Amino acid sequence: LRIVMAALQHSSVRAGLMPVYRRLSGLTGRQVGREQLLVTAQCTSVQGRYRSSRSREYLQESIVPSYHFQPSMPRLPVPKLSDTCGRYLASQQPMLDSTQLAETTRITREFEAKEGAELHNELLAMNEQNKHTSYISGPWFDMYLKSRLPVVLNYNPFMSFVDDPKAGYTEQLVRATNFVVSSARFMKSLREELLKPEIFHLGDRSKSKWFENIIRYVPSSVSWYGAYMVNAYPLDMSQYKNLLNSTRVPGIGRDEIVKHDAANHLLVVRNGHMYVFDVLDADGNIKQPAELQACLKYILSDESPPPSHPLGYLTAENRDTWAGLRQKLVDCGNEEALKMVDSAIFCMCLDDGVGEDPDSLTRLMLHGDAANRWFDKSFSLIIDKSGTAAINFEHAWGDGVGVLRYFNEVFDDMSISPAVTPSCEAADIDSSQHVRKLEFNLDGAVKEGIETAKENFFNLVKPLDLGLLQYSRHGKNDIKKYKVGPDAIMQLAIQMGYHRLTGKTAGTYESCSTAAFKHGRTETVRPCTAETRQCSLAFDKVGSANVSDLRQLIQACSDKHNSLTKNAAMGQGWDRHLFALRTIAEKNGGSPAIFQDPAFAAINHFILSTSTLNTPALHLGSFAPVVPDGFGIGYGVRDRELGYNITSYPASLDVRDFVACIESSLDDLFNVLYESSKAKSETEK
Repeated sequence: LRIVMAALQHSSVRAGLMPVYRRLSGLTGRQVGREQLLVTAQCTSVQGRYRSSRSREYLQESIVPSYHFQPSMPRLPVPKLSDTCGRYLASQQPMLDSTQLAETTRITREFEAKEGAELHNELLAMNEQNKHTSYISGPWFDMYLKSRLPVVLNYNPFMSFVDDPKAGYTEQLVRATNFVVSSARFMKSLREELLKPEIFHLGDRSKSKWFENIIRYVPSSVSWYGAYMVNAYPLDMSQYKNLLNSTRVPGIGRDEIVKHDAANHLLVVRNGHMYVFDVLDADGNIKQPAELQACLKYILSDESPPPSHPLGYLTAENRDTWAGLRQKLVDCGNEEALKMVDSAIFCMCLDDGVGEDPDSLTRLMLHGDAANRWFDKSFSLIIDKSGTAAINFEHAWGDGVGVLRYFNEVFDDMSISPAVTPSCEAADIDSSQHVRKLEFNLDGAVKEGIETAKENFFNLVKPLDLGLLQYSRHGKNDIKKYKVGPDAIMQLAIQMGYHRLTGKTAGTYESCSTAAFKHGRTETVRPCTAETRQCSLAFDKVGSANVSDLRQLIQACSDKHNSLTKNAAMGQGWDRHLFALRTIAEKNGGSPAIFQDPAFAAINHFILSTSTLNTPALHLGSFAPVVPDGFGIGYGVRDRELGYNITSYPASLDVRDFVACIESSLDDLFNVLYESSKAKSETEK
């Protein structure tokens, strides 16, 4: 496993661990301009687009079952306590002065020798008794589901698709129809375990039909090891089970994830109204695209005024408040309608607004108007009036691994083999017989609750500020040419930028998937290091500093970041281990001094919360800050450009000043890399 993790470069192990994806010719991963490619082809019957009626039903037909490797996946290791404490103190070093560090070191070493050792042994015993899962899975679910904060902004991120470059294919009805058909094909492939297992391949042998024909017959109890023998590393797919037909249902004190595997209907929200219709027929086959198009057209043509009390606002409310109001909804006779919402395959939000620029697009897709959302669904597919599309997903059930697979597979499918073209006409059917508009009975208490939720929602989202940096002077190609890690440079620019803005370091979070292990969730990479602090200080005097010295500091930062990322992917960070130990201590009624140390609180006050996903289908992504005085930093690395989409609240520093500091840091970093490379070339001559 250490071999494969060493090969996993950092952009592929952030908020979700990327598989090897198909790349579309002509889709570069940046915002694709609407090239005026005239689409004159007639609307071809969908049967003509696939080899057979069976292939029409499935996005993939893998001979290796989707969950074939799941029983034999290796378990997430519990790190040694001494390693965890050492890594924790290393992360504290750039955050503290010498006196503070000495005190935190004393507290940590006492914890390691006494309470920590007892808690660690208890964790090992619990882990031994629960071999079916990972030591972090249960506590991590509880962390999300017990939180009483609204999910909007606090947890739900978004990621938007690039536009289809073919003229007419981003028309709202056309794009929505193609999304529905390709999503149904993905759903059927996953339900029947025909979706290819998630595998990281280190060689070509495991990509061959030979490998598939052999490994399919290897018992699931040992299949992972069979793949390992040919340098193939299957990844955990347990989160996929909650990707579709799943909803977070509010409860007093703790929510729950509810699944309805047999449901075949889609939930569509438009203008505050909710509609459902089946995407499969009575035989379990995907309905004809023209019929699905007719259902969506019927919804889009509904001219009913918005409801006076849209239920969507409730999903943006405090979770205990929402739980109480949901029970009132049930008491008013709405249980069956709520079940239709909860059990839907996913939620499609058809908006009348348009995300005209990155700022308005971020606001629309990150929170929008909650009247036209249901934030509790596993994910919502939002399509604005212009056809721009994005996914907003609930975070408790998963960390983006399954969402990203759906994101890429569906985008590829509808781009390569769209079910309908702009010239296609919707079927001439009575759509009112297929589409059901959900009606809800509301009493005075529920109406009052919705009005309060609406006011709370707008009070929550109004202060959010945004800053965007599209850096086109350099990209991934240039970074690799200088033999430093692209993610390391992006993170170093963040550290330098914050230092230039404040003169300080800050608690920094970067998510890293541990999908290499059964029921792995994430581990934290800590990008604020002694190396980045030294580099930030040195670049304060960039005009007088020696280029060679600065180049060595950049390399040291890159090497350190690479090491931290590989350790995190192997489950060898310190955050999840200490989180588990703290959870046990709290259950036992204890409170070790290490968790009361102000330094512990400070390093976990994530002023800089960062995440990245890199895939050709992604245009833009973002999330809100996790603390009032912090920044939410989504960033991307492309061949010829770099980008940051940053959010903040009024309690933090001005986001535009921060963006300017990151930009100047990037300029300085690339100038040093260029000058150093130039000097080296001249010396060699």
